[in-house]
Amino acid sequence: MHKGLIYDTRYLEGSVSEEDIQDLFPEIEKAHSQITRGTGEGSDYLGWLDLPGRITDDMTGELLDTASALREKSDVMVIVGIGGSYLGSRAAIECLCPPEEKKRILFAGYNMSCSELKSLAQQLEDKDFSVNVISKSGTTTETAVTFRILQDLLKKKYGPGDISERIIATTDKEKGALMTLARKNGYKTFVIPDDVGGRFSVLTPVGLFPMACAGIDIKELIEGARYQQKASSECDIVSNQSYRYAAVRNCLYRKGKRIEILANFNSRLHYVNEWWRQLFGESEGKQGKGIFPSSCDFSTDLHSMGQLIQQGERNLFETFLIFEKESSGCKVPRTDEDLDKLNYLAGMELSHINRKAYEATSQAHFEGGVPNSTVFLPENTAHSLGQLFYFFEKAVAVSAYLAGVNPFDQPGVEAYKKKMFKLLGKPGA
Repeated sequence: MHKGLIYDTRYLEGSVSEEDIQDLFPEIEKAHSQITRGTGEGSDYLGWLDLPGRITDDMTGELLDTASALREKSDVMVIVGIGGSYLGSRAAIECLCPPEEKKRILFAGYNMSCSELKSLAQQLEDKDFSVNVISKSGTTTETAVTFRILQDLLKKKYGPGDISERIIATTDKEKGALMTLARKNGYKTFVIPDDVGGRFSVLTPVGLFPMACAGIDIKELIEGARYQQKASSECDIVSNQSYRYAAVRNCLYRKGKRIEILANFNSRLHYVNEWWRQLFGESEGKQGKGIFPSSCDFSTDLHSMGQLIQQGERNLFETFLIFEKESSGCKVPRTDEDLDKLNYLAGMELSHINRKAYEATSQAHFEGGVPNSTVFLPENTAHSLGQLFYFFEKAVAVSAYLAGVNPFDQPGVEAYKKKMFKLLGKPGA
């Protein structure tokens, strides 16, 4: 029997009351209607809403079979994508996979660093490798440039006629430069659904295929998302954890809290933070509005950012991301000399000490004027992570509608591209 995630609001006292949350209920009802009936802005991109329930065994079977075939012929799989095209799968792989599996998956195409790409090429010199390129259009500069270079490396290593079985293209089902290229060269393709935007695509082949290549139980992850889909289906701000989180964020925003820090106490969650930052930043940051999404890895960042959070400007709030059940097996040994004065910890599990560090931090920051809440995940499993992905997707859609913006567009992203294309001399720019 799987346990569901829990959203704990005990350290919001004095900043957000139950009355404040209930006062938002009419707006929550409106946002709920916009999502479920497709009447809000961006409704063409609501495909993520019932996606967990639409994923069939045939779909997962094809993903798993293709991943298995590539794993047999490849030491390494290179995932080429940027933004939503790689952050979801990277979050899952970094969170769930043991070190030996992480080494089998490399990521590229998310920047234009020459030194980083040269380092990747050196890593691939003595390895059999395959490529999964992910792009709806096939013309995203960072991804397309990197894929060109990797295609060239594949041709030099295996010969032009022997690379078609080593390239998987995840792209539009019918159009676009990448689909055209895939058809021309016989690359296998997986489809990015038309009604799912990039930052919501973790439960499509965009995220699921790289996860399958890393050996993650994608069926269990999908089950976790289905569990959370059902748990967040009702318009209720007590039992619906996604709606409650969205309400809390908007209450705080309206009271002058402009920055949200998503903080974890487990380094495996670092890329979950990165995925979350894109999801919320790109969904809410428009029309001069939006909570700035930041993140911290504790307890590491308590020794750098901790001072500012504890005593800096009171314009921020925190959301902690915590595993209820942590791995064990690391106990503090006792020493005869006790020079570091740590014998009082002797015999304690490191996970217990880490939990107390979280509890102390949440209390200290609260007493220092930083309201905070916590998302408790049952444990570090594919099922729990599937729950979390859906929890945040549902929450950001409601949260953006509460703020009065379209959750599903990103018009500002094009601004730098237009300037860059002009500076690079792109025809017609």
